[in-house]
Amino acid sequence: MAKTILIVDDEATQVRIIETAVTRHGYQTLSADGGEAAIAILLGKAGKEVDLVLLDMAMPGVSGIDVLERLRPVRPDLPVIVLTAHSSVNNVVEAMRAGASDFISKPASAQRLKTAIEGALNAESPVGEIETVRQTFVTEMDFDNLSSASPAMIAAVEMARKAAKTSIPVLIEGESGVGKELFARAIQAASDRAKKPFITVNCGAIPENLVESILFGHEKGSFTGADAKHTGKFQEADGGTLFLDEIGELPLDIQVKLLRAIQEGEIDPVGARQPVQVDIRLISATNRNLAEQVEQGEFREDLYYRLNVLPLHVPALRQRREDIPELVEHFIERVVESEKLEPKTIDQEAMTLLANHSWAGNIRQLQNAVFRAVILSEETRLSPEDFPQILAHARRRALGAASDGGAAEHPAMAPRPDDRSSATGARPPGAQELIGEAYAPLDPLTSGQLAALSIDGHMKRLSEIEKQAIQLAIRKYDGRMSEVARRLGIGRSTLYRKMAEYKLRDSDENLEPGSGQISA
Repeated sequence: MAKTILIVDDEATQVRIIETAVTRHGYQTLSADGGEAAIAILLGKAGKEVDLVLLDMAMPGVSGIDVLERLRPVRPDLPVIVLTAHSSVNNVVEAMRAGASDFISKPASAQRLKTAIEGALNAESPVGEIETVRQTFVTEMDFDNLSSASPAMIAAVEMARKAAKTSIPVLIEGESGVGKELFARAIQAASDRAKKPFITVNCGAIPENLVESILFGHEKGSFTGADAKHTGKFQEADGGTLFLDEIGELPLDIQVKLLRAIQEGEIDPVGARQPVQVDIRLISATNRNLAEQVEQGEFREDLYYRLNVLPLHVPALRQRREDIPELVEHFIERVVESEKLEPKTIDQEAMTLLANHSWAGNIRQLQNAVFRAVILSEETRLSPEDFPQILAHARRRALGAASDGGAAEHPAMAPRPDDRSSATGARPPGAQELIGEAYAPLDPLTSGQLAALSIDGHMKRLSEIEKQAIQLAIRKYDGRMSEVARRLGIGRSTLYRKMAEYKLRDSDENLEPGSGQISA
């Protein structure tokens, strides 16, 4: 049966736009024109049928925060996604503390809504964007910021470097949240248009009746409500780069006009008597399969070949897991810096949790999961408990795999043996097989993982795990003890003391592979 989503917004136009996007993905909808009406629905009989709430934060009278405060004592587990036009840190933190599951900046595209709804219904981590933090990650972007240990990512960066040396159109493909805009900015920064405008347009977030005006502009009086002349995005980008994100969302009639603009280098503003010449470098992006859309008649074939001169595929985060630890540390540092907080680190267990998560929302989801943890944690060292939704998701998957007699997708995050044991000490069906497969011996240097459990599934002594962690860190950082101490989060004097205690050298040591892992 289709899930029911309650849309709460005092603007009727916004409600219609969101309803259209939500129903397209197979959900049923209810609507409320304000906070008071939402409370009446949620606390009444109809509230039992609601599976998720899309809640506008700023409404007259009863605000979104007021709704959350009334709702949470009665429906603590009901997912609530807050929609806000002002996604400042203070607003987001206030909403999260009041019980919001996620947040999205308005206007929200159909794809962004879909991803957020699926994540919330599956108890995944947030995929919303925090405006002030997001800006720190997309300004002054270059290829050095896209460094990676992943072969797929390295290939994508190399293709992007080649693209930067030309002016031909580039089509960036990849799932939502993989960083397509970052690639577009890096291409522009390395091109001969680096000092020129870089204009972004999210094609999926524009109401269909306004697409032409926003892209190409309009003259005063050209249609009802056109009280002044408006310069379109093409003219704003003149001389620079125009980045069209989610280009697969463009209506067919606009695709015709876009094709002409690319071919002729000129646009026709709505109501204008003469075309306007423009000089732009076009970079487009999509999370859809445009070739399939062409076959289905949803995207023009001639436009597709014009855009797809230089295709570039950005891999999903789950396809480049080796980059997650570095990304996590980078995000922690940037959030601490941008919000002027005390320095924070992350413990190894929490890092393993993040490294093994599936990340349906990719880098955007990881970034915001880290943001939430850093902002809301009162400790200086983040632990798995600071990522409660991800931790719960990992344990459910591991338990499900055990009950099915198979191994978890990411065995390092399987629950501890005592978590799987019943009161009598017996493991559920399939648990023994799970232990045998999930905790198979691994070589720490090639796998980047350390033994936490012995073959019989019991924990090793903490001193053994600590010794292995120091050994691996010494190898990984080539005996550079300052870096080893920094990465382990301890002082150099403490490091040397522990090395003496464990009889370690500042060079190669043999590491014993074991079963069970803590990702390094």
